[in-house]
Amino acid sequence: MQILGIDTSGKNASVAVLNDGELRAQYFLQTRMTHSQVILPLCEKMLADLGIGVKDIDRFVVAAGPGSYTGLRIGISAVKALAFGLGKKCNGISTLEAIAYNFAGAADCYVCSVMKARLDILYCAVFRVSGNEVSRVMEDTMMTKAELSEKLKDFDGKIIAAGDAAVDFVSYAADEQIALAPAHLRYQLAAGICMSAAEKEGSDPDEIDALYMQITKAEKDLLEKN
Repeated sequence: MQILGIDTSGKNASVAVLNDGELRAQYFLQTRMTHSQVILPLCEKMLADLGIGVKDIDRFVVAAGPGSYTGLRIGISAVKALAFGLGKKCNGISTLEAIAYNFAGAADCYVCSVMKARLDILYCAVFRVSGNEVSRVMEDTMMTKAELSEKLKDFDGKIIAAGDAAVDFVSYAADEQIALAPAHLRYQLAAGICMSAAEKEGSDPDEIDALYMQITKAEKDLLEKN
């Protein structure tokens, strides 16, 4: 099965193709352009470089959140459009879960996925990695740096911090048990989206929704007016 993955959950854009468990391509881009400007052209270039067409993709998958409101909407809309247009299945994957899949194949360890939410608040989750098996041990949630640092003391073993808030969190925690992920595995990557989706059943496009975990600005404004 050939899977195309898209991650637009943060400042970076990432696309990948996984074919029967083999990573065929992954493009990762840091740019000042918006995701709406770069994500589909990036997919087109990747497919052209692979010598395949979009019709050769069996399933489309996307980071469904948490993450940037605008970024998530762009990625989800792109995947829904592709899946609807081609009559294919798709998946919306937890961004935090996908980060943990960056470490599939590693020796036994915990991966603490951390992303920026607001101010001192983090989106976070914890996963156990044992060889190719990635299992969740803490649900996606929101915590302060202090709360997460205290929570991780419950885990016995090496903890790798990854995600776009990992550098700040590791510096804050200053705990020898918590190691910063290497740069090439640290951020949200489309390959992790694909690997997580490969173990799941596909869904219809209209079943995919964003996992914001916070109310949107429009919702905040509405609550303030009422």
